[in-house]
Amino acid sequence: MQLRILSAEDVRRALPMADAIEVMRRAFGQLSASRADMPLRTRLTTDQGLLLLMPAFLRDSRELAVKAVSIWGDNPGKGLPAVIALATVFDPDTGEPKAIVNGEALTALRTGAGGGLATDLLARPDAHIVTVFGSGVQARAQLEAACVVRKITTVRIIGRTSSSVEAFAQEIAGWPAAPQVELPTSRQAAVEGADIIITATTSEKPVFDGTHLSPGTHITGVGSYAPHMQEVDPVTVKKAKIVVDSLQACLAEAGDLVIPLEKNIIRKVDIHGELGSIVNGQIPGRESPQEITFFKSVGVAVQDASAASAIVREAEAQGLGTLVHL
Repeated sequence: MQLRILSAEDVRRALPMADAIEVMRRAFGQLSASRADMPLRTRLTTDQGLLLLMPAFLRDSRELAVKAVSIWGDNPGKGLPAVIALATVFDPDTGEPKAIVNGEALTALRTGAGGGLATDLLARPDAHIVTVFGSGVQARAQLEAACVVRKITTVRIIGRTSSSVEAFAQEIAGWPAAPQVELPTSRQAAVEGADIIITATTSEKPVFDGTHLSPGTHITGVGSYAPHMQEVDPVTVKKAKIVVDSLQACLAEAGDLVIPLEKNIIRKVDIHGELGSIVNGQIPGRESPQEITFFKSVGVAVQDASAASAIVREAEAQGLGTLVHL
């Protein structure tokens, strides 16, 4: 058996962000059309950490993969990453494994591309000012995707430390057609007048006050992934058109929605629907320039399976990666 091993650099070379967004369009469309098989992620807690398993099969595009993620909080003290991931891509006709894909790069790419697709479908066409809460890998991927689908001229950054924010700002300055970077002195100043707001943090409490939102703002929330985590406040959730990556997954895992649902601030019927249903034309996206929209993503396995499979196809065409025989 021959297996292709793809590094983080191979992932980035094989699937540029613009192509990844189109891969996500196809993946979410199949998910919402009930053309994908995807159980809720399996969680295995050990005495040292957490192991997550995320399998999916997309029937129309015939893509089959499973991603494994280990979260070991003490690892940084040992000189290791706290989160380690890999995806295995299978031949759907034989079940034979074809490739192992670096999971950290894959996750950043597919989550960024999912947010980019949501921005394409929900942000105003003239949106050009982006506020980013977060300065890590996911914040970068989300901003990169937003720049693909909209002509972004200004980026405001709010991060945990000044050093991480400055490093992010310097990186942005080196991008092609780089937007102007602003470092707001307050969260209110960061939010007021923003066309797009991205939350990509590990905060368990809301990172901004929804009373400061301007009409027509689009929010993409990707940081909170557990029922107790809440990046986006109930004020925002209450006034926004809510779109999710997966209704089942978000109702189980997204604290941004679980908490206001439990407090009866919103009802399940207040959730507009899934992103794939907009892709498929089953429900509308943005319906007016004044509408506030909120895309909540906890990340789903169809994203991994579709993106990893696309990466492997291109890697085979380009001769990327390392081949091993087992």
